[in-house]
Amino acid sequence: MGNGHEVVITGIGAVTPVGIGREETWRNLLAGRSGVGPVTAFDASGLPTRIAAEVKGFDPAAYLDAKRVRRSARFSQFAVAAAREAVADAKLEIGQDNAARVGVVVNAAVAGFDTVETATRGLLSSSPVTPNSYFVPSSLTNMPACETAIDLGAHGPVNASALACASGLYALLDARRLILSGEADAVVCGGTDAAITPVMFAGLVGMGAMSERNDDPRGASRPFSADRDGFVFGEGAVIMVVESAEHAAGRGVTPYAAVAGGALTCDAFHISAPDPYGGHAAEAIGQALRRAGVQPGDLDYVCAHGTSTAANDATETRAIRTALGSAADRVAVSAPKSMVGHLIGAAGSLGAMVCAMAIRDGVVPPTINLEVPDPACDLDYVPGAARRTPVRVAATNAFGFGGQNCVAVFSGLE
Repeated sequence: MGNGHEVVITGIGAVTPVGIGREETWRNLLAGRSGVGPVTAFDASGLPTRIAAEVKGFDPAAYLDAKRVRRSARFSQFAVAAAREAVADAKLEIGQDNAARVGVVVNAAVAGFDTVETATRGLLSSSPVTPNSYFVPSSLTNMPACETAIDLGAHGPVNASALACASGLYALLDARRLILSGEADAVVCGGTDAAITPVMFAGLVGMGAMSERNDDPRGASRPFSADRDGFVFGEGAVIMVVESAEHAAGRGVTPYAAVAGGALTCDAFHISAPDPYGGHAAEAIGQALRRAGVQPGDLDYVCAHGTSTAANDATETRAIRTALGSAADRVAVSAPKSMVGHLIGAAGSLGAMVCAMAIRDGVVPPTINLEVPDPACDLDYVPGAARRTPVRVAATNAFGFGGQNCVAVFSGLE
């Protein structure tokens, strides 16, 4: 599985609830460490849900000067930090001779919700405060991509799109197309979000979507467990560098894995609930495998969407079984959200990172908190502890509100 026409991942950067940087994040995922705790971003004492997976110890001033910190929203700051790490990891030097051939695709689902909420509260307060002059541009969905391009000096195609919780993974597939079409030689891509705010929490509480296990934050995210009671809201960014295998070889860098194929389908069923039959999610898995030239039996690992909601986990299990048939009983499946919560726009790109690093290291992270198996969720979810196992082919699922089903398949390079 290796030729010059493949698109490969050569760099990864991460800002997550369990680490600032890909290696710290990866070590903590393998160790089964949870990044969930009491909300510190605002006073959540009056809400039924008072826990979140927050990024800890992130200092935007370590990456941006004071002016850029003031004019940028937190989701853009995460993206810039993760992109810098990814570009350094890929040893990609961007200069006058190649800047027009370097693209950026960074997606978000919620975008600058925190800046909008803060500005609204200020304007409607008893002593109205006019939003600063950067409020509007800083909150736009395309701003992480543009801020990243500005930071790196990348002048190739720059794009951003929103597919709810499938946004981050779709960025990778979008970047792959830019490489295969010849529009760019390298693309910096991934997802980001940062919207741990009172209004967001109140809205999700109203939907009954979030865990209320406030007395046990680290045990709150329980994908595939019979006693799960909702997801844990998180924040963060995961950004990658992708390029053709030929381009990477010409630069003398060793890729993590190839992005072998992908697919996007829609349930067209409901604005927030998945189609309970999981048929269109299964079709996305099947299409992605076929486009990658992979048989179900070749798949070693699935990084699940695994949100810890009653509907998602059962539906995803059904979709995996439908797509893989008898091979579903032999594949390892795990849910990083059990540790980092739901990173929303960055959830899918975290899944891509997990697949790439599982292929690199021959180990898959666990699903923690899986103590009471749900009979409707009957796959091998790698409960409790990481597992050493060769991973040659991996896939990740990202499913979003509105019925967005995005799947990507990754393979090792021979």
